[in-house]
Amino acid sequence: MKKLQGAHLRKPVTPDLLMTPSDQGDVDLDVDFAADRGNWTGKLDFLLSCIGYCVGLGNVWRFPYRAYTNGGGAFLVPYFLMLAICGIPLFFLELSLGQFSSLGPLAVWKISPLFKGAGAAMLLIVGLVAIYYNMIIAYVLFYLFASLTSNLPWEHCGNWWNTERCLEHRGSKDGNGVLPLNLSSTVSPSEEYWSRYVLHIQGSQGIGQPGEIRWNLCLCLLLAWVIVFLCILKGVKSSGKVVYFTATFPYLILLMLLVRGVTLPGAWKGIQFYLTPQFHHLLSSKVWIEAALQIFYSLGVGFGGLLTFASYNTFHQNIYRDTFIVTVGNAITSILAGFAIFSVLGYMSQELGVPVDQVAKAGPGLAFVVYPQAMTMLPLSPFWSFLFFFMLLTLGLDSQFAFLETIVTAVTDEFPYYLRPKKAVFSGLICVAMYLMGLILTTDGGMYWLVLLDDYSASFGLMVVVITTCLAVTRVYGIQRFCRDIHMMLGFKPGLYFRACWLFLSPATLLALLVYSIVKYQPSEYGSYRFPAWAELLGILMGLLSCLMIPAGMLVAVLREEGSLWERLQQASRPAIDWGPSLEENRTGMYVATLAGSQSPKPLMVHMRKYGGITSFENTAIEVDREIAEEEEESMM
Repeated sequence: MKKLQGAHLRKPVTPDLLMTPSDQGDVDLDVDFAADRGNWTGKLDFLLSCIGYCVGLGNVWRFPYRAYTNGGGAFLVPYFLMLAICGIPLFFLELSLGQFSSLGPLAVWKISPLFKGAGAAMLLIVGLVAIYYNMIIAYVLFYLFASLTSNLPWEHCGNWWNTERCLEHRGSKDGNGVLPLNLSSTVSPSEEYWSRYVLHIQGSQGIGQPGEIRWNLCLCLLLAWVIVFLCILKGVKSSGKVVYFTATFPYLILLMLLVRGVTLPGAWKGIQFYLTPQFHHLLSSKVWIEAALQIFYSLGVGFGGLLTFASYNTFHQNIYRDTFIVTVGNAITSILAGFAIFSVLGYMSQELGVPVDQVAKAGPGLAFVVYPQAMTMLPLSPFWSFLFFFMLLTLGLDSQFAFLETIVTAVTDEFPYYLRPKKAVFSGLICVAMYLMGLILTTDGGMYWLVLLDDYSASFGLMVVVITTCLAVTRVYGIQRFCRDIHMMLGFKPGLYFRACWLFLSPATLLALLVYSIVKYQPSEYGSYRFPAWAELLGILMGLLSCLMIPAGMLVAVLREEGSLWERLQQASRPAIDWGPSLEENRTGMYVATLAGSQSPKPLMVHMRKYGGITSFENTAIEVDREIAEEEEESMM
């Protein structure tokens, strides 16, 4: 009652828009709807998560092979040029979108609802990739457990899974040195262990008859999903701590493998083969395309992971600096991994008495056949084998964290009131669903399905999504407006380099990649197995489905508007009324006018009165407002 009487004696209430900081007393002004979304607990969480996401399996098993087949050391010229033209600008663009809006890959398209289908396409692509990527982690777990023994099981022939063609590939010596082996008519124990024991591929007649489920692989896949779920259980608050280990420990192991590799006899032979420049390769368009592809897939642009991670940043986090740290660090890691791999392959070629190019492979062939075979030739081989596969496990896990966090964040941002309070349960359901969908990969013919998913799920569809995103932001939303947003967020505008890349160079490069991938299309294959026509068609449809999400999203956006077709297109392409920074204190300049209840013709001044003081970022907002006013005056003249 006393409180009520006191209320009657107070002076009249001043409207909120006219209040000064002293008028506001103890009123809580920090009410917002993004707080329950979660944030990184420290700036290093974000940086390490991005490094872990970008530095993955491809750095170890794709880059070294691509380098030596495309000119050795000369390959670094187009590689770093493509990093500058395509990698760094697109990386920065995706981080900027996520941090500015604090939204996931679907909700971020408030920037231009007409293109929301690109966000849906991202989710489809990342979902398909997450299903088979965790199967690769399951293979790594299988080998990790198999390394916990005194003798590696793929070291010798004579096991039940070996055939008459099995031959232990160890060069025998005579007085003149190593006698070369005839590898063409024989199979190494490590290759038969991989294909006949781990995959049990002889139990399948092809992709249409995958055979029975391999229960050991099934349990490894289950363990992989349990590990991923436990690490993303509390969103970025838990995964942000796990990456302190998973993003840094691979570097320690890589360094150990590198030191061990370069001290082996014949190591220099492999390194020379890896890095000897062959500059005539630079005249081939294939080399430049391969360099662009390596940059594109290695940095993970277009999957939504970067956008998702940046959305959990504070509004003024220096992502400009982080962009260069992650992209250049990723490139250096790839080069170092090449030294670690090829030094061991050089030793292996000397032991076998064969050229390096006969033992060098890429992809699963390197990770699960060639390198394990090389490990058997070293003293303490189980120790080095365990280290190698533990490195692959940590490299793969933080990329998988990003894939799952992208899906969970995108959907919960669309339905925040229903799903955010139950985010852990929703994450669990996603993991269970993907585990069940991935069970076909644990069958005898599961590798055929994995190859199909790898070849088509993130091929031309991903390029179309990134081209669409780039054009929507720079052409439809407007390069000037986007640069103003970054100016407001970071305190400076992107320079001519970024503008030129966003407007012309990056989309043109991606378009060339897309055309090249279509013109040079080759049907999928695994070893000597050729995929049937229906499987090829299924793969192409898989890629097309993500592309079709974009026009489907446009159709939905247009149907939601009113007026003629042209009016609907214009309305759907404009930013939503609530587009902008998610927290009220960050909505300076032109974005204050979009706040609920804002009626002032001078929204910036209202904002300054409400929150008090003028920070350097609010000075930036004043500059942005001045620029907008000048542009409006010029357009009226």
